[in-house]
Amino acid sequence: MAEPTPRRNEPRLRPAPLLFEPAQAAADPEHFFDLESIDDPRQLLARATELTLAFRAATDRAVEFQAIAAAQLADPRRFDRLTPTDIAARAEWTEDYARKMVEFGRDLLRGAGESQERVDPV
Repeated sequence: MAEPTPRRNEPRLRPAPLLFEPAQAAADPEHFFDLESIDDPRQLLARATELTLAFRAATDRAVEFQAIAAAQLADPRRFDRLTPTDIAARAEWTEDYARKMVEFGRDLLRGAGESQERVDPV
């Protein structure tokens, strides 16, 4: 089963694999990772929980990559750097959130290779 993304100095665990669905199954709006075919409520709870944790871990990791990209795009050493307003427009964020993400990304980049406490952008 997947576990939530660790914080601070905890090692990062890999989420459970999100098994990709065939195109036919994905086209059916009632079909979701074959959960509807599980009859045993214990198994359903276990698999649904596993998927929930995997999606949370994937979301946390994707947000970190967004923050790193925002920080790189806002780097004053870049000749083509973007302002927080430009980054916000590209990512469909508010300008305030873009500033927080740039700072979060800078913290992540500074902490790359170091064991440093991470702070969420929100």
